[in-house]
Amino acid sequence: MVRVIGHAHMPRLAPMPSPPLGHTVLPMQDDEIHYEGQPIAIVLARTWEQARFAAGLVRPRYEDVTRPVSFGEAEETPATGPTLLRENADEAVGDVEAGLAQADFVVDETYTTSDRHANPIEPHATLAWWDQDQLVVHTATQGIALTQQTMAGLFGLPPENVRIESRYTGGGFGSKAYVWPHIPLAAAAAKVCGGPVRLVLTRAQMYTLCGHQPATRQHVRLGATRDGRLTAIEHIGSHPTSRAPGYHIENMTQAAIALYASPAIAVRARVQQVDRPAPTPMRSPNEAVGMFAIESAMDELAHGLALDPVELRLRNEPETDPMTGRPFSSRTLEACIREGARRFGWTRRPPVSSLREGRELVGWGMSACAMETHRGPASARIRACADGRIVVETGMEEIGTGLPAMVQAVAAEVLEREPETIDVHHGISTLPAHIGVFGSMSTMGIGSAVHAAASDLRGKLDAAGGFEGLRRSGRASLEAEGAWAPEPTASATGASRDFSTHVYGAVFVEVRVDTELGLVRVCRCVGVYGAGRIINPLAARSQLTGGIIWGLGHALLERSILEPGRGRFRSKNLADYLVPVNADIGDIDVSFVEEDDRHASALGAKGIGEIGANGVAPAIANAVFHATGRRVRDLPIRISDLL
Repeated sequence: MVRVIGHAHMPRLAPMPSPPLGHTVLPMQDDEIHYEGQPIAIVLARTWEQARFAAGLVRPRYEDVTRPVSFGEAEETPATGPTLLRENADEAVGDVEAGLAQADFVVDETYTTSDRHANPIEPHATLAWWDQDQLVVHTATQGIALTQQTMAGLFGLPPENVRIESRYTGGGFGSKAYVWPHIPLAAAAAKVCGGPVRLVLTRAQMYTLCGHQPATRQHVRLGATRDGRLTAIEHIGSHPTSRAPGYHIENMTQAAIALYASPAIAVRARVQQVDRPAPTPMRSPNEAVGMFAIESAMDELAHGLALDPVELRLRNEPETDPMTGRPFSSRTLEACIREGARRFGWTRRPPVSSLREGRELVGWGMSACAMETHRGPASARIRACADGRIVVETGMEEIGTGLPAMVQAVAAEVLEREPETIDVHHGISTLPAHIGVFGSMSTMGIGSAVHAAASDLRGKLDAAGGFEGLRRSGRASLEAEGAWAPEPTASATGASRDFSTHVYGAVFVEVRVDTELGLVRVCRCVGVYGAGRIINPLAARSQLTGGIIWGLGHALLERSILEPGRGRFRSKNLADYLVPVNADIGDIDVSFVEEDDRHASALGAKGIGEIGANGVAPAIANAVFHATGRRVRDLPIRISDLL
């Protein structure tokens, strides 16, 4: 063992505004415990085995312990805070009560979802060391620039004195979009011991030290006339969050304001501040959990009105944004629904509880989905070498989605070169800055910046007589830079104030329910999406296939239990916390409708990283109802719900 570091030995960290800190309580600055899993000491050793053994010998003592407050026990308050993904948590147009009074049929139900954890296969890891007043950090992060700024602020350094490297993140799903305690702790421990320090979270620590998606309780009221025209939509969501200031808010009501025309729409977000680690955005935050409630309610409305679920949605297609009246930059929801129904064979859908094969009940369900288009700034540098190579430099991170290939494709198109002649250098804070790989905004920002840089370089190359002229002149290279950012009038998250800009999709699934075991199997799924111009169709299909699998886990498997009275997650491992595996997955058919949205980005592209998980859970729940006649309003769907 080398050293045990407690809070008394730690350098003092400067207070910071909450974003992008995942836990706003600065780590190991005092002896107060705020949540289970909070770091209280660091044990340094030469090997991992020695460090683990020594850490097991630490015996902390606790005083003045109080019973933790759990979700359902705390006061419910309006959601406020700086981490909202939209500016107002509560919004309304029209008179909901009057709309419900005019309705011929009303759905008035409550839906719940469970706590979930991101669980990338590669855990969070950080290696940090100091070279005099220069801090070097190798860490798995989705936001190099944000990490650099935050570490500089915490340690009182100019940003140029902090070098962050993260070429490959090893998966993140939102959990690596924030600066979690292990990153500043590694740097602080390195300063204390005078050498490099590597901290790697264990699988159990991943459940408490890098965020989670909080459980939700959602109340939906829908009213409609006999012909299926909506008269009112109300969606009220509540979830637990930490007691710390600057807490994250899961805007689960965002879906309700984007999908359907209605003269009256009201959404409200509520939180309960309880004793738990801070929740943060997890892949497809907000819309995915909210979509389960609103699209399950739409299915209930269709059944109550004896209308086809597809027809109900088509009858409520809005001409402009339902809340603001803004024009759509483009809107492909109807095209997605119609194409999805065609590919699935929806017109052959039998009545509820009528299709059986052996001991299995067969059901068909569908859901619409949408996600607001958030955007962020990006910059890039591009160089043409006399030997014919092209080098693109950008501070983006590769999270496994194939962003370097996207950069190659964009530059190759502008410069009329083969993609394999283009080298992409990325993942270091000294390269041109990028806001981060999250929020489904990377292709729009980075791609547009690369497009601008490549266009400038092409002009310089043409003026120089191309690569041949470059060689004749004796110059080694030509260089150009490019940047892109949302229009100045955009919101803080880059959403347009002039247009309603969303990605859309429709999901159709077939499930089989074993009548003896109560098990649900999704045997096929069709997803059709309108996501702007698709730059890399292969990578895009891969992204959406992964999102659909993610949604299957949300619907059928993932459930984390916070023990009452203990304030801790019960099962912090992949044996008891279930995620989908290959054997769980049936046929998945992903396709796109044609779209090119130049209001969203210079490339005409929109984000696709998170839309794939939206709409899957309600489609599965709706299919389970179609198979069994049982409406399940709580996720995940369990055996006990169906036996």
